[in-house]
Amino acid sequence: MGAALPTLLLILAGVLVGGAWSLYRQGASKGAIVITALLAVLATVGGVLWLLPGENA
Repeated sequence: MGAALPTLLLILAGVLVGGAWSLYRQGASKGAIVITALLAVLATVGGVLWLLPGENA
């Protein structure tokens, strides 16, 4: 899977950021916005950490 999974995670993060912004602009509940934003942060962190060299590099 090489670079495919972190790339997909970063793409997902971008979609989630856009979703959180859209929810905010539409006046959605704060809970939905926060959950979407947290998922975006988790996807970003996961994608970036996956790209970092590890012990098996």
